[in-house]
Amino acid sequence: MTAKDRLYLATYHVFKWLVTHTPEKIRFPILRAISRFVWFVDKRHRRIARVNLDLAFGDGMGSDEKERIIKKSYEHLVFNLADALAHQDDTPEEVLARVTLVNRHYLDEAMKEGRPVVFIGAHYGNWEMIPRVFGAMFGPATVVGRPLDSKAMDELLARHRNRFGIEVIPKKGAMRHLVAALKKGRSVGLIVDQNTSEKDGILINFFGKKARHTPAAAILARRFDLPVVPVFIQTDDHRHFTLTIHPPLYVEKSDDMEADIAKNVQAQADVTERVIREKPDEWFWQHKRWKNQYEELYR
Repeated sequence: MTAKDRLYLATYHVFKWLVTHTPEKIRFPILRAISRFVWFVDKRHRRIARVNLDLAFGDGMGSDEKERIIKKSYEHLVFNLADALAHQDDTPEEVLARVTLVNRHYLDEAMKEGRPVVFIGAHYGNWEMIPRVFGAMFGPATVVGRPLDSKAMDELLARHRNRFGIEVIPKKGAMRHLVAALKKGRSVGLIVDQNTSEKDGILINFFGKKARHTPAAAILARRFDLPVVPVFIQTDDHRHFTLTIHPPLYVEKSDDMEADIAKNVQAQADVTERVIREKPDEWFWQHKRWKNQYEELYR
């Protein structure tokens, strides 16, 4: 084990003790203080977030509001991590007790007769919670997740992620595994809100700006004649969560496959944008979302 891994593990155990052994009235202020400290020292990602907010909202949003959103986004990240550690061993019943599901009928209809679905989400709200809710309520699924740089920490994360019939696969070579999962009748899930390379993504409009977006979900949905179901989660208090199922996005099957896929991918970007606009402080603004088209702004 490397020295860095040992440092990560020590920090993990200290943080886990904090979130599992302190009462909420003490824990929440500490978590907010930690988030403010991270915001203060993380100048690089703080600047990326500001570039993103300027691209997304321009002069239509004031500077003070943009700074408030950035601070709140750091707070959500810290609370998400704390929530994952505090509820690492929750049972399916305990997971579902903390979530209100909105528009469940969309998934029930899409999954009738045992059919799987292709569900998509974003780095929004407590996104790590979505697969557990899905597994606890609807059954097995295979989702794409980025492994952590630290092997030791990734093994701990796997314990949190791979529960209730959820299988997490790495992004590299994911398409082959997703196809195999769908052939077995397993639903699949992808996070679709991050920048991609020229070869891996197609251009769409996102907040009125050109951006690259993965077509993987649309390709899978078209091939297997399945709906793409957008799923997003929000919270107002970091205690209870609202998971909203949005109307399924069906991929057309015309003679122009590329156009069919592009139309569906744009629809995915549109619903993601609407959710972010509704409550922007819960999105992960620290990622270079528009790097493919506006790289110079991030330098």
